[in-house]
Amino acid sequence: MINREEAGKKISEAENDVILDYHVLDGMADWVRVVDSKGITLFANNAMKRDLGESIIGIDCYEAYGRENRCSFCITNRSILSGEVMQKEEIINNRYYSVKSSPVINSNGKITAAVEVFRDVTRERKLELELINRNRKMSRDLIFAKKIQERILPRKGIIENISIDYIFQPSEMLSGDMFDVFQIDKENIGIYICDVVGHGVAASMMTMFIRQTMRGIIEDIINPAEALTELHRVFMNLDLEPDKYFTMFCGTYNRINHELKYSNAGHNCAPIKYNSRGYELLEMKGFPISKLFDYMEYEERTIQLCKDDKILFYTDGIIEAKDFDGKEFGVEGIIDIIEKAPNNLLQEIENKCIHHSWGEQYDDYALVLMEVIE
Repeated sequence: MINREEAGKKISEAENDVILDYHVLDGMADWVRVVDSKGITLFANNAMKRDLGESIIGIDCYEAYGRENRCSFCITNRSILSGEVMQKEEIINNRYYSVKSSPVINSNGKITAAVEVFRDVTRERKLELELINRNRKMSRDLIFAKKIQERILPRKGIIENISIDYIFQPSEMLSGDMFDVFQIDKENIGIYICDVVGHGVAASMMTMFIRQTMRGIIEDIINPAEALTELHRVFMNLDLEPDKYFTMFCGTYNRINHELKYSNAGHNCAPIKYNSRGYELLEMKGFPISKLFDYMEYEERTIQLCKDDKILFYTDGIIEAKDFDGKEFGVEGIIDIIEKAPNNLLQEIENKCIHHSWGEQYDDYALVLMEVIE
C-alpha cells in the first residue's frame, strides 16, 4: 500500500502518460477505475467512490472491496501484459458485477495501466437464478409426471385369454398418446388407443382425463359406440377451446364368444388384424371427440377372433415418420414387416421406423399388440 502523497504523484504521472477524459468517466453511472501494473488504484470515478469510499484511491485494487488477497485470475494484469480486453464477473458486497478490463496506452504506444468498468448486473443474475430454480422445479415435476404416465399404462402379459405387449415413446417428456387394456367384468375386456392433438404437458393432462373417464364409462356401458358417445358428452362439459380434441379407436373383447366389438372416433390409424393366413385393416369412419359437435353417435362393428389372431393398434407417430425425402413410413411399412412375420413385431416396427426417419422423432407414438392365446 502506498500513501496518499505517493498516490497523488503516480496519478499525476499517469495523467501525463495516459490519454483519459476523467470528466467523462466521472459522469458514468457504472463504476470505473484505473489500475496500474502493480495493482494500485490510480483513479476511481464518482460513482465508485460514492459506493466504496474516497479511500480506495492509492490502495491495492482488491482492498477496495474488502479482500485480503489478489484475484486468482486478474483480468487487469492480463490486459496490461497482453493488451487484450478481458471480462469476468465479480460478487462485491453481495451484488453481481460484470467487469471489463481494457489496456490504457500512452502517447508513446506503451501500455501503462488498465481501465476497469464495473456494471451492476445483480437484477439480471437474480432473475436468471430464479429462472434456473424454477426450471429445475419444473423438470422435477415433469419427471414425476412422466413416471405417473408410464406407471398407469396397462401391464404387459396375459389378461384372461389374451396377451398384451406394447411400446410407448413420447417425443417429449410427456405424451399425448394413450392406450388402456382392462377387465370390465368376467366376460369382457376393454381396449382402446387414442391420440390427443399436440404433445407435452397439455396433451398429457388430457390423457389423464381420458383414462379416468373411460374406466368409469365402460363399467356401465360395454358397447364401444355408446361409450364413445358418452365420452364425447363428458368432454363437452370441460368447455375447452375448439382446437383441443382427440381421436380414439375403442373395442370390447368378449373372451367367451371371442367377439370383438369396435368403434372409431376419428382415429386415422386403422388397427391391423392378422394371422398366418393374412391380414385385414379394421377401417371405420368417425368424427374425433371435439367441441365442434354438440352430440355424436358412432358406428359399431363386430368381428370374430380365433386362437392366434393378433391385432396391432398404433398411432400416427409411426406411419407419419418421414425419411430424408419427406416420404412417410406409412401403413405399408407396417404391413411389410407383418408379412415377414418377425419374432418381435413391435421392436422390429420401431427399429425400421427409427431407421426410416434417420433417428428423428417429431411426434409421440404407441404400438399395442393384442393376441388371442386360447
